[in-house]
Order: sequence, then structure tokens, then C-alpha cells
Amino acid sequence: MAIVETEAALHEAHRDNHTHRDVNGGWLRPAVFGAMDGLVSNLALMTGVAGGAVGHQTLVLTGLAGLAAGAFSMAAGEYTSVASQRELVEAELDVERRELRRHPQDEEAELAALYAARGVEPHLAREVARQLSADPEQALEIHAREELGVDPGDLPSPLVAAVSSFGSFALGALLPVLPYLLGATSLWPALLLAMVGLFACGAVVARVTARTWWFSGLRQLALGGAAAGVTYALGSFFGTAVG
Repeated sequence: MAIVETEAALHEAHRDNHTHRDVNGGWLRPAVFGAMDGLVSNLALMTGVAGGAVGHQTLVLTGLAGLAAGAFSMAAGEYTSVASQRELVEAELDVERRELRRHPQDEEAELAALYAARGVEPHLAREVARQLSADPEQALEIHAREELGVDPGDLPSPLVAAVSSFGSFALGALLPVLPYLLGATSLWPALLLAMVGLFACGAVVARVTARTWWFSGLRQLALGGAAAGVTYALGSFFGTAVG
């Protein structure tokens, strides 16, 4: 009895410890990277313009214009990209659906060969393929996953992708503008808030990577700070040259 209880406890401990990270990132990855993209690009834009010694109003308008232009551009690009990908997948699914209707035996044999190639005993592979192919929709789903690597019932939505991209980019791009909207008159509050946002985004990204939160945060802070520094220097140079 004690041995059985011990084995059960070990099994339970193994089951509890056997977990994996979310390798796809789910919604977190695109949301955080969208916000990070908006933050870095708008911060760099604003510091570049600030380097040219422009007025406060011009800098605020630049930040708001960068936010709007970037968010709409990201949304339009994401919508087009996801819509095109979905249309391609649907076209391939139509091809597979036609093949299943016209040549069911060939498709069943193809599925059996696939399972056999993965180590399933040939007779068992043929039987599994026969049973799975009995339902045309189930057969389509299996062929789509095995041959195309997609789930026909879980295709991405272009509208959801566009709205998510717009919102996350706009949120990130708002950070360097926010201090000005709240009454700041110098670049330093905007830089400070943007640096905090960069570190926070990098730290959150660590949830879907193997890095520690502080390493990921400092890395993103360094990259964003470098982008802001370079564009400020370029803005100062071109501002002096043009002026």
C-alpha cells in the first residue's frame, strides 16, 4: 500500500512539474511588441524633432501625428497581411476538400502512409486512416493540420488583428506624448516615462522567453534609448544645417 501511495505521489509531482512556456506567445506577444513598436518609433520621432530645437506646440503635434499615422499604418498592414494569409489558407483548403471528394481512397492512403512514416505499424496506420476518413469534415481537418499545419476552425481574423495592432501601437506611442498633454514643457518627463515603459515592455516579454525580466527590460531600455539618442543627434545636425 505504501509503495502504491509513493508511486502515486511521485506521479502527481511529475505531472505538476511538467509544464511548458507558451511558445506561441498567445495574445501577449503581439500586444507587447505592438506597444513596444509604437513607443520606440514615436519616442525616436519626437526626440529627432526635439533635436532640431522646435517649439513645444510643434513637438506635441509631431507626437500626435506619429501616433495616428503609425497606428493606422500598423492596422492597415496587419489587416492586409492576415487577410491575405487567410485567403491563401482557404484556397488551399478548397483544393484539399476537392481532392477528398474526388479521390477519397488516394487521400486515405496518403494519410495512412503519413502515419506509417511516423512509426505506426502499417496495418494499424491504414485502419486509423480509414476510421478518420469516414467523416469528410474530420478528414479535411486532419489533412489540413498534417499537410498545411493549420486548423480550419481556428483561422486568424483580419479585423481582430487590425484592431489589436492599432490599440497596442497607439498605447505605446502615447507614452512619450502624455507628459506634454499633462502640462510638461521639456523633453525630460517624456523621456523618463518612455524609458519606464520600455523597461516594462521588455520585462513583460520575459514571460514568453527564457530570459530573466530584468535582462529583457534592460535590453529593451538600451535599444530604445539608443534609437532616441541617435535620432536626437540627427535632428540636431539637420536642424542646424537647415536653419
